[in-house]
Amino acid sequence: MTNIENVTVAGGGVLGSQIAFQSAFKGKKVTIYDINDEAIAAAEQRIKNRRDLYKHDINATDEQFDAGLNNLSYSADLAEAVKDADLVIEAVPEKPSIKHNFYQSLAKVAPEKTIFASNSSTYVPSTYAADTGRPAKFLCLHFANHVWRMNTAEIMGSDQTDPDIFNEIVDYAKEIGMVPIPLHKEQPGYILNSLLVPFLEDAGYLWGNDIADPETIDKTWMIGTGSPVGPFGAYDAVGLRTIYNIIEEQKGDDPDFKPFLEKVRKMLDEGKTGSDAGHGFYDYPNPRYKDEDFLKA
Repeated sequence: MTNIENVTVAGGGVLGSQIAFQSAFKGKKVTIYDINDEAIAAAEQRIKNRRDLYKHDINATDEQFDAGLNNLSYSADLAEAVKDADLVIEAVPEKPSIKHNFYQSLAKVAPEKTIFASNSSTYVPSTYAADTGRPAKFLCLHFANHVWRMNTAEIMGSDQTDPDIFNEIVDYAKEIGMVPIPLHKEQPGYILNSLLVPFLEDAGYLWGNDIADPETIDKTWMIGTGSPVGPFGAYDAVGLRTIYNIIEEQKGDDPDFKPFLEKVRKMLDEGKTGSDAGHGFYDYPNPRYKDEDFLKA
């Protein structure tokens, strides 16, 4: 058992809201921090909308789901949100400037006891360790989308991370129903995204440069590998804003990816941000790739 009971999740977006509720569902007291009341209201609605998914995917009861909701609170005041936190899990946008500023602000208001963990998809702990003011209590804790079902938690420290803190976060992952995946060295992208991001980038290149449309690319992958979803269905699940930020950061200077980024930017401007919004490359809750005839000639 860990001593982690009070958790703050900073960022109530697609994945942040999932991390927060999964922790609350498993009995932790969780505060979701976000930048304003509008963002908080959106996070609260995202969580409430997942009731049927928890019931369908892991046979949760309404009583269990409601108990999780009762373990949640919300705040747009960072100092208030972290005042009792044993652990802060950062899930703010995948932009270095935003993360640097966040950790510098967090370091000023968090209690001395608080462990900081980043859910960054691509950056390693040493990128932000100096900003935290507590590098020994800082590491990465990365979750896969749909955390209640795709229940991995990749744990990666820097050479400054206290091994006892690392082990405590491994145990915390177990307590909230995750399969811990400890990494022994810093690796941008961890294990999952080291494999996944190049795949998604290549799909984006094919569409961005008009080689094939998203449905054709998804069909090719699904027929050829037996996968239940293709790369553009995966884009929708992860959220296009997150994908855009990652690929812009990694490929923004590459002219081969400029058409892709321009197309995704247009989708974001139209509110087509992925399955959570009901529209992305597909329309939800019944995306075309789930149709019985999608893979037929």
